[in-house]
Amino acid sequence: MTTQTDAAARRSRLLVLVPAQVSLMVGLGLLLTRDPLAGLLTPVEDRVSRAFAAGRAPVADVVSGGLSVLAGTGSIVAVTLLCVAALLLLPGSPRWAEAVFLGASVAVQSAVFLAVSVCVQRPRPAVPHLDAAPPTSSFPSGHVGASVALFGGLALLALTRLRGPRQYVAVVTLLLVPPLVGLSRLYRGMHHPTDVVGGLVNGALTLLVVGSVFLAGRAPGGHDDPAGRRSSPGAAPSGPPGGPAAGRVVVVRHPHACDDRLADRVRAVLEAHGHRDQRWTGTTVDRPSGELAEACSAPAPGGAGPVPVDLVVACGGDGTVRACADVVAGTGIALAVVPCGTGNLLARNLGLPLDPATALEEALGGDCFGIDVGRVWGDRLRPTRFTVMAGAGFDAAMVRDASPRLKARLGWAAYLLAAVRHVRDPRTRVSVRVDGGRRRRHRARMVVVGNVGTLQGGVELLPGARPDSGRLEVVLFDPEGAAGWLAATGHLISRALRPRTAEPREKARTAADPAEAGRRSVAGGALTYYSGRRVDIRFAGAQPREIDGDTLTDGRRLTVETEPGALRVRLPRAPGSTAVRPDAPAPRRTARGDGVPRTAGAPDHPVPPEVLAPLAPRHTQSGS
Repeated sequence: MTTQTDAAARRSRLLVLVPAQVSLMVGLGLLLTRDPLAGLLTPVEDRVSRAFAAGRAPVADVVSGGLSVLAGTGSIVAVTLLCVAALLLLPGSPRWAEAVFLGASVAVQSAVFLAVSVCVQRPRPAVPHLDAAPPTSSFPSGHVGASVALFGGLALLALTRLRGPRQYVAVVTLLLVPPLVGLSRLYRGMHHPTDVVGGLVNGALTLLVVGSVFLAGRAPGGHDDPAGRRSSPGAAPSGPPGGPAAGRVVVVRHPHACDDRLADRVRAVLEAHGHRDQRWTGTTVDRPSGELAEACSAPAPGGAGPVPVDLVVACGGDGTVRACADVVAGTGIALAVVPCGTGNLLARNLGLPLDPATALEEALGGDCFGIDVGRVWGDRLRPTRFTVMAGAGFDAAMVRDASPRLKARLGWAAYLLAAVRHVRDPRTRVSVRVDGGRRRRHRARMVVVGNVGTLQGGVELLPGARPDSGRLEVVLFDPEGAAGWLAATGHLISRALRPRTAEPREKARTAADPAEAGRRSVAGGALTYYSGRRVDIRFAGAQPREIDGDTLTDGRRLTVETEPGALRVRLPRAPGSTAVRPDAPAPRRTARGDGVPRTAGAPDHPVPPEVLAPLAPRHTQSGS
């Protein structure tokens, strides 16, 4: 369990990281102001400064003046104090970590700026200045650094606190402020271009340093008190509840995503709902669901059959949830999702809060609902189930190359950095066969098959995907050139910003060729969609592959099929229209002619028994 001593040790890292940042910035400043680099840059920067001075106009003077005032010392201090007060005084538990992070970011940036300016002593541009020149050095830009620390810090908090279109609008608006301030400082003759770059670097380094001290390792959405203890929003005391006792619970815990403090919160919420018989198991690389299978089949005392397990709680990201769902799908055992990973896409699509303890609290106060799972296999790929998406190509390469360290610090934004490395990856030939129809040939950068369709920030990659539709949605992503990327990105962002509307699910599904059922192209052909119960995908060459954020071996084939309603999930509200009450029987399973168990109502395709056999339930709940 994290103690006050641990917290103090983390904060002591600031004493090492800040001097390192000062040294780095001083070295950068001296490099820019000394020959030979200064001899190369100075003529170019002087021309830029003179060009801005020559192009001044009254309206631009007013706008740039407002931006300079916004990033001035008085405004930055006032806005910072207002935001810190709001984090501490608004209704709900005080958000101490966020408040300290924001205040410390602005303070540390200012201290580093003053230290660097004393050491570098760079003169300001030799053009008329529209602002009073302070006695500090031109390098780095204090206005720009302060705006990055404040507005960039607010953008990081918005990434973790907001959802849907509001998140996009807030983050983009906040991140636009520092570069606009930088342009205003250039226009007003107060800084050289490299001074503005230095301010951006100083502010970004400050956010990285202070964030690593005050935000790293925190459970998203948790609230700290001054002593570093974590309170659980909405969780009842862990004393004896008044309701009836519940059955056995198996908690599968990812050791990095679910730290000790979060584990204590989960344990308290379970006990508050009567779940005192808890068995905890940790995940490993080799066993992503821990000892869940053994726990669900453990014999009762005296050997009278397995101990009934009423609930499995998955504490981790989408990979942990997927591994647990692979074990319990079709058994009737309910699954509760505690979202504490990087993406948490299943939780987002099921409407769960992203605060882990709050999500569990609301789920336990709701009902059980049946959702679909997909099962996937292919060359050199063992059959397995997934709950979110399976894909190959660009998205799998992005997942594979995302830095674990950056994921821990930046969350899902680390995937965007990894994606930049693969923007220029070549397209590949791919063929798609839907529900036994004729094979359709395309070129694509990636193919994604989804049980749900919404990504972080409300981006609908698969607009028709629903977790209880009994169908899978497929998208082939193939933008060509800069115009194609802009068209695809604009289409996805525009969908995220406009109100949600129901998708016309039945459109074109009566087509004679199943491959044409639901097929449509948008964004000038950059996105092509299919819909069906079974999808067979073949690539011309081996491609990186992934399921629910876990990378797989490269291969040339993916076959995906849906299992309608096979997974019972505890949710505060139904994802579709029909709820399965907690005391309802498990999904009825029937035997095909080949002896392989099947969920009633699932599509009956001629899949060889040796492929489906590993997907049969490995254990069942007594009496289900």
